[in-house]
Amino acid sequence: MDFGMSTQYTVLARRFRPQTFSDVVGQDHIARTLRNAILENRVAHAYLFTGARGVGKTSMARIFAKALNCPQAVDGVPCNQCEICTSIAAGQDVDVSEIDGASNRGIDDIRTLRANVNVRSMRSKYKVYIIDEVHMLTREAFNALLKTLEEPPPAVKFVFCTTEPNKVPDTILSRCQRFDFGTVSAHNIMLRLEQIAIAEGFELEPAALQLLARRAAGSMRDSQSLLDQVLAGGEKRVTAEDVHHLLGTAPDEVLVEVMDAVFDQRRDLALDRFQAALDGGVSADAFVEQLILYFRDLMVRGCGVRSGTLLGVAAESGAEVDRQASRWPVETLVAGLQILADTKARMARVTFGRALAELALVRLASLEQLVPLAESIAVLKANPGAAVPVGRLATGHEKKNESAVVVGESRAAPVNSAMPEARSTLPPSVPTIAPDSPSESQRVEVPETGESGPLRSVWDAGDASTIFASLCQSFPDMTGTHLRRAVSTAISGPNSLDLSYPAGYNLGWRALSSPETVSKIEDTLQRLVGERIRVRLVPVDSPATTVVAEATRVPEPPPRRWSEMSDPLVDHVARLLGVEEWSCMQAPPETASRLPETDEED
Repeated sequence: MDFGMSTQYTVLARRFRPQTFSDVVGQDHIARTLRNAILENRVAHAYLFTGARGVGKTSMARIFAKALNCPQAVDGVPCNQCEICTSIAAGQDVDVSEIDGASNRGIDDIRTLRANVNVRSMRSKYKVYIIDEVHMLTREAFNALLKTLEEPPPAVKFVFCTTEPNKVPDTILSRCQRFDFGTVSAHNIMLRLEQIAIAEGFELEPAALQLLARRAAGSMRDSQSLLDQVLAGGEKRVTAEDVHHLLGTAPDEVLVEVMDAVFDQRRDLALDRFQAALDGGVSADAFVEQLILYFRDLMVRGCGVRSGTLLGVAAESGAEVDRQASRWPVETLVAGLQILADTKARMARVTFGRALAELALVRLASLEQLVPLAESIAVLKANPGAAVPVGRLATGHEKKNESAVVVGESRAAPVNSAMPEARSTLPPSVPTIAPDSPSESQRVEVPETGESGPLRSVWDAGDASTIFASLCQSFPDMTGTHLRRAVSTAISGPNSLDLSYPAGYNLGWRALSSPETVSKIEDTLQRLVGERIRVRLVPVDSPATTVVAEATRVPEPPPRRWSEMSDPLVDHVARLLGVEEWSCMQAPPETASRLPETDEED
């Protein structure tokens, strides 16, 4: 590859564009496949190159077109010296057409392409159409392309390039050979940047090369654009500090100091370090992005991975990452990463990005260690009614947490600072049956009545489904129908029965939450169990739903024959319609007064 200087300045990404298959960094498997297809005369009529930006899709398409048409190609490698190769490399060959799918996306553009497809090539063996950003074509344009793509002339080849293959119709995908271009590793990017810097007469420190490679995030073109920006500074020797000043990023030492303050819950120190970084020219947006990558490194190391590449800091800072990753459990690191990701997304839409970044630091410094959900469930199963602590401080020291999730309590579980703001899922204007119960220390036990109900032993055994089934059978009206709509039941505490309903079941909520219905249900439970039982409605997707107990939905009653119904109005309608059985409930007795005065033969 010629690294010579051009008489007229052009950007590095264009001047050092790959010209052979071996120049496309990180895509050796695709280059080898295309070369073998040319050598064995197994070239398909259409190809689809997909992948992230700047990984070599369009460059590979040009090289493939040169390898197909170069008269002096050897083993599928173009010579890059003949007129055909130079014209294709410059994008001026008459037989190789590069089309921008974003600006030529209409059906008229595709009709023009179809008209030109049948025209023989002027001087080359193949006519090649390279359509970049093909996913931008309209649906009508794709439909117009289908027939030509399925049965093109023998000397016509199509190469489609896109970063979003999910937007390409399946009818197009099924007619192409697809190649997925992976991101370029940081090591390969560093090697290529070093070659370009030497060719340009500059010297870059290894730390500066590594920083540029990490910042490029796997895109070779992005790394070359960043290098072009760095070299424009005029310094013949470029250091890591120069790159940090140019990109607005913070050195690794600053990230480590900020995270130490976060782990120590020193909010003041974390904000001071952030302020010092801003005064040194660091961008708040870039700093949050660095923290996201740093938390990613902490999460990976916290999971036990030691061979993975660090994205947030240099490899020399690996010992500091390991030290800090051991201070928080993985669950807390994941929560912190979520906080930063949400902050980054919000900063793109507002003008007060610094305040959001400082808010994220305060939330991280206040983040408590999270108790695994499986552990909490195991505690609840082993000891129903027990208080489960939400967490302890991130410093590792035990601290009594007065806010606890108590099974059977009507108050909602405390929301951890790492979680999104909880929103009530109760239907509007629907009261709950029972008010907020007192804390565990203030709870007053309901005294025994002295009389044991027929299901007292069942209640003591914690069999909520049997109690609930007997309760439903005691209500043959609409109250029983609404009761059967409960998705789960559970006994919480010594004298409380929780009924879980979907939050959108407004009709049942209003019917069951009336004071008369509540009193009637609790009176029935008292007759069944022998003591006063409190009934609570709990939305199934509410934070207050902390009940972990075996719950069984009561099945609907079997269909009843019309001869078994005691309601005269239902009997009359059944005879008129010839219905022998149905699954509706028996109507209230007062409907008998609405029975029309008719003869039996009617």
